[in-house]
Amino acid sequence: MSRQFVDLSHTITEGLVTYPGLPVPTFEPHLTREDSRSHYAPGTEFRMDIIRMIGNTGTYLDSPFHRYEGGGDLSTLALETLAELPAVVYQFPGVAGTPTAGPSPEDQSEPGFDGRGITADAFGTEDLRGTAVLLSTGWDAYFATPEYLLGAPYLTEGGARALVERGVALVGIDSLNIDNTEGTGARPAHSLLLDAGIHVVEHLTNLGGLPFRGARFTAVPPKVAGFGTFPVRAFATVDGPA
Repeated sequence: MSRQFVDLSHTITEGLVTYPGLPVPTFEPHLTREDSRSHYAPGTEFRMDIIRMIGNTGTYLDSPFHRYEGGGDLSTLALETLAELPAVVYQFPGVAGTPTAGPSPEDQSEPGFDGRGITADAFGTEDLRGTAVLLSTGWDAYFATPEYLLGAPYLTEGGARALVERGVALVGIDSLNIDNTEGTGARPAHSLLLDAGIHVVEHLTNLGGLPFRGARFTAVPPKVAGFGTFPVRAFATVDGPA
């Protein structure tokens, strides 16, 4: 068997706009290679850098602590809920290419999807217990552009409730937010999923190339106490014939 690795994370760069209005990451040197030469043997040099960023940068994971004061923070998350999860990938074609334009007729015909909101009907009767449910909308095509902010697909309250009832381990999306951020301060998908201990990964990319079933998903953040969100290097592995 051969194993293919699929990178599902955006690259973090200085000044990257992940979510408009949030601070962008800044980089600065702590020790330059030139300065390090006076500390080490001839021919030996190092570089050390400082990055300042909000936890909601790039592709990141939300723990229950992000939403709930008494919820588990990043340091409490069990590795078996973050690594090598069997993935079920739902594709919602026809979204990328029409930012802010609203649903098209072909989007509206997609079961459980009206062009923006992903409902419980999208998940059919699949056995989803213990899986990473990944929502592939194609919206990652607009990441770090002004178009990314408006008209983004999201998981509806009913859709989130269905995934809680089906016992999923994690939900990921390649869009601006797991919730609808336009015209409302309510965040039902975050509230329902994180209350149930289901991790949320936002701003994924490259989901379109994954199979419906057969991939395994990993998204592990640093073990940081008192922190609710942090970037991850999310990836999938897909086994195939040698």
